Amino acid sequence: MVPDDLVDRLVAHRTLSAAPRAQLAWLAAQGTLRRFEAGEVLYRASAPVLSLFVILKGRLDIRVQRGGNWRRVMEWRSGDVSGLLPFSRLRTAPGETRFQEPTEALELPGDRFPELIRDCPELTAILVHVMLDRARHFRATDLQDDKLASLGRLAAGLAHELNNPASAVARNAESLIERLPGTEMAFRALGSSALGESELIVFAELRDFCLARSATFRSALEQADQIEAMGDWLERHGCQRLEAESLAETELSIAMLDAAAAKLRPESLVAVIRAISAGCGTRRLASDIERAATRVHELVAAVKGFTYMDQATAPKPVDLARGLGDTMAVLRSKAKARSVQLVAEVEAGLPAVVGFGGELNQVWANLIDNALDAAPTGGIVRVAAAQEQGSIVVRVVDDGPGIPEELRQRIFEPFFTTKPVGEGTGLGLVIANNLVRQHQGEIEVDSRPGRTEFRVTLPLGAAAVESARSAAKGG
Repeated sequence: MVPDDLVDRLVAHRTLSAAPRAQLAWLAAQGTLRRFEAGEVLYRASAPVLSLFVILKGRLDIRVQRGGNWRRVMEWRSGDVSGLLPFSRLRTAPGETRFQEPTEALELPGDRFPELIRDCPELTAILVHVMLDRARHFRATDLQDDKLASLGRLAAGLAHELNNPASAVARNAESLIERLPGTEMAFRALGSSALGESELIVFAELRDFCLARSATFRSALEQADQIEAMGDWLERHGCQRLEAESLAETELSIAMLDAAAAKLRPESLVAVIRAISAGCGTRRLASDIERAATRVHELVAAVKGFTYMDQATAPKPVDLARGLGDTMAVLRSKAKARSVQLVAEVEAGLPAVVGFGGELNQVWANLIDNALDAAPTGGIVRVAAAQEQGSIVVRVVDDGPGIPEELRQRIFEPFFTTKPVGEGTGLGLVIANNLVRQHQGEIEVDSRPGRTEFRVTLPLGAAAVESARSAAKGG
């Protein structure tokens, strides 16, 4: 005999109240009323989930370990339904489920679900909607966590990558300020030397040659030899030896200086050499500042492109070539730190796919980041994209040890990771797989020792457009 007060409590239950009373009476008759104390654990992580729980009073939550820390991802209170649900693919607990208050709940074993589905259709429909809402919540939470983890890696790499050009700008700007008074004095002396027309031509030729040509790369030893040779030449011609370092950074040769000296008066030669040294040195510092500032601009643009900042959250044509380039740009510092060569092989004129650029970039970031972790020191990670049979295929290939067969079947499972505790969330490939599927695509993996390939296939055409629109609406 089912107590009427239990059925009444189910009728007043926030989630189940729309079900017919007769079906709620069936639930009360088939279930077991249970009481739990605060702190009691219902399920450990990875333990089998065997029953449905209708929460009548109290509170419990589920916490998962991410990045070495426990984080609460969901909470159930009076009026909620937890545990196993009809048609759910959940079979094991993703984290630890613990009661936070004294709790009263009606438990229905999962082996009664066939009767529930057959005899209680309205109640079953309610529980299926609960399952869908829970799945959406977990997906959104996982996606947000993975985005935060990606941004953390991005911030660390970007700080390292920005440090070099930012330091170069500061260092060269300081040197430029110090050099400007000497440059001004050098050109005043040049103006006072009253160069003749032929001497002005010699000066112009030397100056234009220095400004138009980039200096050939030399080793430290070769550069020291060049400075020494320039210094000796300057001393022989009555010029200051300290000009040698600036002249050695140009393409000027001893032969060219000899030719100029033959056409200039000795006093004019001193003024010309001093002005050439000062002018070319100043221009070189300005060029170094420009290159470093351009690198900062490129990195900021890559981050903006990677995250799709300031863009509406609606499906639109996505330039995959640019997205892959931006992703590789923000991960290049990690490749350098690991001494791994990061190579792009993107087909020219690659057509756009319709979807969400930021989410696709998150896919590329997860795959490339994993490949960099897998590649050995001195290894190579190749990122290729090409059009194949009405689809775009993106391949991320590393030359690491490969994924053992027994682990390959589990790599898309939530929270599964082969990385040490605190270094992996076990969500990267799960998120990548979900995002690719939202774009009606497919992700596959082939692996053997020395070569692992993750292959993403994204469709082109009307089907992809419709899928992206549906995803935007939350369908």
